[in-house]
Amino acid sequence: MAGPCATRRGSDNTAAYPMSGSMRRIDAAALEWEPAPEEWFTGEVWFGEIAPPDTPEALNVLGVRFAPSARTAWHRHVAGQVLYFVEGSGLVVNEAGDRVTADAGDTVVVPAGEVHWHGASAETAVIHLSITSGGPTEWMGRKVTDAEYRGG
Repeated sequence: MAGPCATRRGSDNTAAYPMSGSMRRIDAAALEWEPAPEEWFTGEVWFGEIAPPDTPEALNVLGVRFAPSARTAWHRHVAGQVLYFVEGSGLVVNEAGDRVTADAGDTVVVPAGEVHWHGASAETAVIHLSITSGGPTEWMGRKVTDAEYRGG
């Protein structure tokens, strides 16, 4: 029996738009990947907006692809950040020097206001989902040095 969130299935068995309500399916092929701004990233990084916020404070879900050794600059999020690792191996490091390695299927929760950076391992590209709310990213105005990236 179909409920209010039921979707129709096309002849190719892919989900189509819902039968009722405002839920919608966005095909993976429709996701547009754009280069990340060089001022906030080191190396080759791409963004794909999965669920952009309706308001600045709303939930924001972003797919981020990092080439090996690519990374963000130092930054923080007012309401924290959840990073869900989809593919590859990555790093998340805070200002205190805590260093977490995360692989596909892992989740890293960064507390509200904690200054940190994240990116790919030196050997492997990584894709993660960045889940935030509470407004835009606050960039600290400094990139992660090679020594910081290596853990030195």
